[in-house]
Amino acid sequence: MAGIRVDEVAGRQGALALQWKGVWYTSLRFDGGAPLDLRSYTASGTLEFDINVQNLEKGGIYIVMRCGQECYRKVPFVLPGQALQGKGWQHLSFALSCFARRDDDFGKVGAPFALEANGSGEVALADIKFVRNGKPNQVCTDYRAQPLTAEPLGHAWALSGWLTRHAQKLEEIRKLRAAGKSPRIVFIGDSITEGWEKAGQSVWQRYYAKYDAVALGFGGDHTENVLWRLRHGEVDGIAPKVAVLMIGTNNTGDRNDDPAATAAGVKAIIDELHSRLPKTKVLLLAVFPREEQPSALLRRLNEGVNAIIANYADGRRVFFANINAALLNADGTLSRDVMPDLLHPQEKGYEIWARSMDPILKTLLSE
Repeated sequence: MAGIRVDEVAGRQGALALQWKGVWYTSLRFDGGAPLDLRSYTASGTLEFDINVQNLEKGGIYIVMRCGQECYRKVPFVLPGQALQGKGWQHLSFALSCFARRDDDFGKVGAPFALEANGSGEVALADIKFVRNGKPNQVCTDYRAQPLTAEPLGHAWALSGWLTRHAQKLEEIRKLRAAGKSPRIVFIGDSITEGWEKAGQSVWQRYYAKYDAVALGFGGDHTENVLWRLRHGEVDGIAPKVAVLMIGTNNTGDRNDDPAATAAGVKAIIDELHSRLPKTKVLLLAVFPREEQPSALLRRLNEGVNAIIANYADGRRVFFANINAALLNADGTLSRDVMPDLLHPQEKGYEIWARSMDPILKTLLSE
């Protein structure tokens, strides 16, 4: 449930008030008018507005700008937004460079501002504007550095459970070690890897339980979140023969990260694994396809990542496998029989994954 109204909020007439409850996604945005030419603002301009956060204990907000059909730029404001709850009207100023990337054309910005939200919350906005030579009072991470900046997953929906899952995984590994065991295989990734414990559970039991394998997959994870987990104990004290790594589709889907930036994050994870697991071979998987058509933006971004990370294989410690063709129809389309939401495999998809990867994995385990 979500609603928008124009109202008086804390003494401000004509404020835009957004209220939402239990939603995965809602948005208050301005578009449909003549596109704005913001090219002269990108060097030193700012996006500024006043905000009154009335309730954001169980919600998150993001500041968004769309600078073209395939240009979606988002600045997360989850924890800072929650910190403003109950503090009345606050003035925020973001450098336009927070939204602009190297090749973006800000000459025709069709949707110059949106406030996206999830979870539950209530906020009000007023006096939204662009200032040519503004003074930002908010910080943002450079888009090229974000995939390399180790941090917990910051989405509102993840705040209550992400660290809990991390603790559970540390305990799972501790119990294995206490029983005199060590996983011969670890799978590292996002919700697609976490799915081995859900839709792929029966396949996992047939293929990987015998190896005391551990699935270190966390829904929503980007490359930087995997880095944080590795640096906070998730592979400490174990020596798996193989680490199966697939990560990056959330960098693509959540932020439309440049493939080179996502690939740099993948490389940082591999380096971290080499440092912490010096005897472990890394089986690096191509990021799985998403969206139905090969021409879709997110599919193309993932393929851009794959083209770069394939070069990380050295045949000694890093091995690259691209099983994506096995998941696709002959014409390159993705079937809902394999991935019902065109992102996450169901049991059939996990069976294809395990069967396609099995010869490679057995070879690495036997060496």
